[in-house]
Amino acid sequence: MANMKIDRETLRELADEGNETALDRLADLADAAGDLDELSELLDEGCMHAGFLLTRRAAASGDLRELQRISDAGYDEAGQELDRLLNAPTEGHRR
Repeated sequence: MANMKIDRETLRELADEGNETALDRLADLADAAGDLDELSELLDEGCMHAGFLLTRRAAASGDLRELQRISDAGYDEAGQELDRLLNAPTEGHRR
């Protein structure tokens, strides 16, 4: 089968019609482009894959506020990652 290139407009139309795979594909494109605003919008639309991608980025950079925002937007794993980071021992501080 030939490698098919699907344009953003077609993906958006399919996503607007409820196609979750198209929504996930849009999130992958936004992630590859480093477009955090689009990823956030996709999360607001209910795209959990966008939540995953945003959580991965926020956790890697240690952005606790962003993890809280992602969690508040409905991606529960961001809250779990936030808790993990908050409960991690810090240098020079013992629990």
